[in-house]
Amino acid sequence: MPRKKETLTLSIPPGTKEQLEGVARRLNILWGNSPSISGLLVAIAQGQVETGKPFTLNPSQVHALQQVIKALVDSGQMAEAKTVVELLLAKGKLESPLRKALVRQISHDTEAWRRVVDLYIENQQPFHLMYTNSQGEDEEFNVQYGQIHFRERRFYLEAWCEEGNPSEQIPELQHNRCFRLDRIVTLLEYNGTWRKEGLGYIKVQLHFKGEMVKAYEPKEDDLENEVIGDIRQVVRKVTNPFWLVREVFHYGNNCEIVAPESVRNLFKDKLRTMCQQYDLPIEKENFN
Repeated sequence: MPRKKETLTLSIPPGTKEQLEGVARRLNILWGNSPSISGLLVAIAQGQVETGKPFTLNPSQVHALQQVIKALVDSGQMAEAKTVVELLLAKGKLESPLRKALVRQISHDTEAWRRVVDLYIENQQPFHLMYTNSQGEDEEFNVQYGQIHFRERRFYLEAWCEEGNPSEQIPELQHNRCFRLDRIVTLLEYNGTWRKEGLGYIKVQLHFKGEMVKAYEPKEDDLENEVIGDIRQVVRKVTNPFWLVREVFHYGNNCEIVAPESVRNLFKDKLRTMCQQYDLPIEKENFN
């Protein structure tokens, strides 16, 4: 038995009928192929359609959510990042370049590469890695050992590669490389031998002073950690001095690289460059 319907007569200004039909068509509320004003009114009454000023994000909110997306991507939470991007695309009124940049940011499936890398590592299977570096250049490596490390809000593949790094000044570390998962182009099985020794490494002696004597938090790669007088002496297994240098800069004058001389000189070079950049006078004997 057909449902009884009520008739409603509306008095509306000129042009309103066309506007209502436009809204119905945009919401795909149709009677046959034509927009249905009656269907639109029913949808509004039943709460199926939002009314009032459309919800949009202002520039400050867009910027804040961009930072959220970056943090989520860096920590490997791609599903959550995609959800925030969808919100921005729907409600942000974004210019085309920003829309494309957001889509590119989540289109690379970091989680998928992580699963593949983990499988190779678990099976101790060497693999061929195609990679895009920070300069946009494509590179290829034969990886014979790898492990995943979380450093500064991002997951990295740290690997021992058959190809030596000519720019690495420390011989023991010449085959170590560090790769961002989101820059991996492809991974292929490689017929090589898994390196049982793991990454190349050196032992670095650090002296922590001042408040860091008590405040220092031991790291996974620390081999020795003891307080001698007013110094905390730490010996650490280091596979990539890049991260160590950044850490020592963070501690400031409360940390000193004591040995080996190669890593100490590396830090001196960074200090010298910074002094020159800020027009600070450099006495030669201070860097010998």
